[in-house]
Amino acid sequence: MQRVPYASVMGCLMYAMVCTRPDIAHVVGTVSRFLSNPGREHWNAVKWILRYLRGTTSLRLCFRGDKPTLVGYTDSDMAGDINSRKSTSGYLIKFAGGAELGFVQDKYLLFCDSQGAIHLGKNSTFHSRSKHIDVRYHWIRDALDAGLLELAKVHTDDNGADMMTKALPRNKFETCYEIAGLAVTST
Repeated sequence: MQRVPYASVMGCLMYAMVCTRPDIAHVVGTVSRFLSNPGREHWNAVKWILRYLRGTTSLRLCFRGDKPTLVGYTDSDMAGDINSRKSTSGYLIKFAGGAELGFVQDKYLLFCDSQGAIHLGKNSTFHSRSKHIDVRYHWIRDALDAGLLELAKVHTDDNGADMMTKALPRNKFETCYEIAGLAVTST
Protein backbone atom coordinates (compact mmCIF):
# COMPACT_ATOMS: atom_id res chain seq x y z
CA MET A 1 0.00 0.00 0.00
CA GLN A 2 3.00 2.33 0.23
CA ARG A 3 3.05 2.88 -3.54
CA VAL A 4 -0.68 3.53 -3.81
CA PRO A 5 -1.48 7.28 -4.22
CA TYR A 6 -4.31 7.10 -1.66
CA ALA A 7 -3.88 10.60 -0.17
CA SER A 8 -3.50 12.24 -3.58
CA VAL A 9 -6.63 10.59 -4.96
CA MET A 10 -8.54 11.46 -1.78
CA GLY A 11 -7.57 15.12 -2.24
CA CYS A 12 -8.95 15.05 -5.78
CA LEU A 13 -12.16 13.39 -4.62
CA MET A 14 -12.62 15.96 -1.85
CA TYR A 15 -12.17 18.78 -4.35
CA ALA A 16 -14.81 17.26 -6.64
CA MET A 17 -17.14 16.68 -3.70
CA VAL A 18 -16.92 20.28 -2.47
CA CYS A 19 -17.09 21.96 -5.88
CA THR A 20 -19.47 19.96 -8.05
CA ARG A 21 -20.44 16.54 -6.72
CA PRO A 22 -22.21 16.62 -3.33
CA ASP A 23 -23.55 13.12 -4.10
CA ILE A 24 -20.21 11.57 -3.11
CA ALA A 25 -19.92 13.40 0.24
CA HIS A 26 -20.83 10.47 2.49
CA VAL A 27 -18.60 7.89 0.89
CA VAL A 28 -15.65 10.30 0.53
CA GLY A 29 -16.03 11.26 4.18
CA THR A 30 -16.05 7.61 5.17
CA VAL A 31 -12.92 6.56 3.25
CA SER A 32 -11.06 9.74 4.22
CA ARG A 33 -11.06 8.54 7.84
CA PHE A 34 -8.35 6.09 6.84
CA LEU A 35 -5.86 8.55 5.32
CA SER A 36 -3.20 7.78 7.92
CA ASN A 37 -3.37 4.00 7.48
CA PRO A 38 -5.33 2.86 4.42
CA GLY A 39 -5.77 -0.81 3.69
CA ARG A 40 -6.56 -2.72 0.52
CA GLU A 41 -10.34 -2.53 1.18
CA HIS A 42 -10.11 1.26 1.48
CA TRP A 43 -8.27 1.53 -1.82
CA ASN A 44 -10.91 -0.73 -3.42
CA ALA A 45 -13.60 1.63 -2.10
CA VAL A 46 -11.77 4.62 -3.60
CA LYS A 47 -11.60 2.84 -6.96
CA TRP A 48 -15.36 2.17 -6.68
CA ILE A 49 -15.94 5.91 -6.19
CA LEU A 50 -13.83 6.67 -9.26
CA ARG A 51 -15.82 4.13 -11.31
CA TYR A 52 -19.06 5.73 -10.07
CA LEU A 53 -17.82 9.17 -11.17
CA ARG A 54 -16.77 7.80 -14.55
CA GLY A 55 -20.23 6.26 -15.03
CA THR A 56 -22.03 9.45 -14.03
CA THR A 57 -20.10 12.06 -16.02
CA SER A 58 -23.37 13.40 -17.43
CA LEU A 59 -24.60 14.22 -13.89
CA ARG A 60 -24.13 17.96 -13.47
CA LEU A 61 -24.95 20.64 -10.96
CA CYS A 62 -27.71 22.75 -12.51
CA PHE A 63 -28.99 26.14 -11.40
CA ARG A 64 -32.59 26.96 -12.17
CA GLY A 65 -35.47 28.91 -10.78
CA ASP A 66 -36.96 32.33 -11.22
CA LYS A 67 -36.24 33.72 -7.78
CA PRO A 68 -32.73 33.42 -6.32
CA THR A 69 -33.55 31.86 -2.94
CA LEU A 70 -31.08 30.44 -0.47
CA VAL A 71 -32.28 27.12 1.00
CA GLY A 72 -30.45 24.93 3.51
CA TYR A 73 -30.96 21.31 4.57
CA THR A 74 -29.25 19.61 7.51
CA ASP A 75 -29.07 16.06 8.84
CA SER A 76 -27.14 13.99 11.38
CA ASP A 77 -26.72 10.24 11.74
CA MET A 78 -26.66 10.33 15.58
CA ALA A 79 -23.66 8.23 16.65
CA GLY A 80 -23.42 6.45 13.32
CA ASP A 81 -19.71 5.59 13.63
CA ILE A 82 -19.78 2.14 15.20
CA ASN A 83 -16.19 2.41 16.45
CA SER A 84 -16.19 5.84 18.11
CA ARG A 85 -19.97 6.41 18.46
CA LYS A 86 -19.44 9.88 17.01
CA SER A 87 -22.09 11.53 14.87
CA THR A 88 -21.71 12.73 11.32
CA SER A 89 -23.53 15.93 10.40
CA GLY A 90 -24.18 17.09 6.88
CA TYR A 91 -25.64 20.19 5.38
CA LEU A 92 -26.69 21.16 1.90
CA ILE A 93 -27.00 24.80 0.92
CA LYS A 94 -28.80 25.58 -2.34
CA PHE A 95 -28.98 28.82 -4.27
CA ALA A 96 -31.07 29.25 -7.42
CA GLY A 97 -31.90 25.55 -7.47
CA GLY A 98 -28.36 24.15 -7.25
CA ALA A 99 -26.00 23.39 -4.39
CA GLU A 100 -23.65 26.28 -3.78
CA LEU A 101 -21.84 28.11 -1.05
CA GLY A 102 -22.55 31.80 -0.93
CA PHE A 103 -24.24 34.67 0.78
CA VAL A 104 -27.26 36.64 -0.28
CA GLN A 105 -29.09 39.35 1.63
CA ASP A 106 -32.60 38.05 1.33
CA LYS A 107 -34.80 35.65 3.25
CA TYR A 108 -33.23 32.28 3.95
CA LEU A 109 -34.99 28.95 4.37
CA LEU A 110 -33.51 26.27 6.60
CA PHE A 111 -35.04 22.81 6.53
CA CYS A 112 -34.31 20.32 9.28
CA ASP A 113 -35.80 16.89 10.00
CA SER A 114 -35.30 17.22 13.78
CA GLN A 115 -38.27 18.72 15.58
CA GLY A 116 -36.10 19.29 18.67
CA ALA A 117 -33.61 21.43 16.73
CA ILE A 118 -36.46 23.51 15.31
CA HIS A 119 -37.93 23.98 18.81
CA LEU A 120 -34.57 25.16 20.18
CA GLY A 121 -34.18 27.55 17.24
CA LYS A 122 -37.57 29.16 17.74
CA ASN A 123 -37.79 29.21 21.55
CA SER A 124 -35.35 31.00 23.80
CA THR A 125 -36.14 29.00 26.91
CA PHE A 126 -33.12 27.51 28.61
CA HIS A 127 -33.25 24.35 30.66
CA SER A 128 -30.80 21.75 31.91
CA ARG A 129 -30.93 19.76 28.66
CA SER A 130 -29.94 22.71 26.44
CA LYS A 131 -27.31 24.40 28.61
CA HIS A 132 -24.52 22.64 26.67
CA ILE A 133 -25.36 24.82 23.68
CA ASP A 134 -23.14 27.87 23.90
CA VAL A 135 -24.71 31.32 23.73
CA ARG A 136 -22.85 32.22 20.52
CA TYR A 137 -24.83 29.52 18.67
CA HIS A 138 -28.14 31.17 19.49
CA TRP A 139 -27.68 33.72 16.66
CA ILE A 140 -30.38 31.86 14.77
CA ARG A 141 -33.02 33.30 17.11
CA ASP A 142 -31.95 36.84 16.23
CA ALA A 143 -32.18 36.02 12.53
CA LEU A 144 -35.66 34.53 13.06
CA ASP A 145 -36.80 37.59 15.03
CA ALA A 146 -35.51 39.91 12.29
CA GLY A 147 -37.42 37.94 9.64
CA LEU A 148 -34.25 37.01 7.76
CA LEU A 149 -34.75 33.30 8.25
CA GLU A 150 -37.60 30.83 8.06
CA LEU A 151 -37.11 27.56 9.90
CA ALA A 152 -39.24 24.61 8.81
CA LYS A 153 -39.47 20.87 9.43
CA VAL A 154 -38.97 18.74 6.36
CA HIS A 155 -39.78 15.04 6.19
CA THR A 156 -36.74 12.81 5.95
CA ASP A 157 -37.92 11.66 2.49
CA ASP A 158 -37.49 15.25 1.25
CA ASN A 159 -34.21 16.05 3.00
CA GLY A 160 -31.37 16.36 0.48
CA ALA A 161 -28.74 16.29 3.24
CA ASP A 162 -29.50 12.61 3.98
CA MET A 163 -27.06 11.54 1.26
CA MET A 164 -24.26 13.24 3.21
CA THR A 165 -24.70 11.31 6.44
CA LYS A 166 -25.63 7.74 5.58
CA ALA A 167 -25.74 5.09 2.89
CA LEU A 168 -29.11 5.13 1.14
CA PRO A 169 -31.15 2.90 -1.16
CA ARG A 170 -30.85 3.91 -4.81
CA ASN A 171 -34.26 5.62 -5.15
CA LYS A 172 -33.71 7.73 -2.00
CA PHE A 173 -30.17 8.58 -3.16
CA GLU A 174 -31.51 9.72 -6.55
CA THR A 175 -34.14 11.86 -4.80
CA CYS A 176 -31.40 13.48 -2.70
CA TYR A 177 -29.19 14.36 -5.62
CA GLU A 178 -32.18 15.80 -7.48
CA ILE A 179 -32.94 17.98 -4.43
CA ALA A 180 -29.28 19.08 -4.50
CA GLY A 181 -29.72 20.27 -8.09
CA LEU A 182 -27.80 17.47 -9.80
CA ALA A 183 -29.33 16.48 -13.11
CA VAL A 184 -28.36 14.30 -16.06
CA THR A 185 -27.53 16.55 -18.99
CA SER A 186 -26.32 15.85 -22.48
CA THR A 187 -23.11 17.46 -23.68
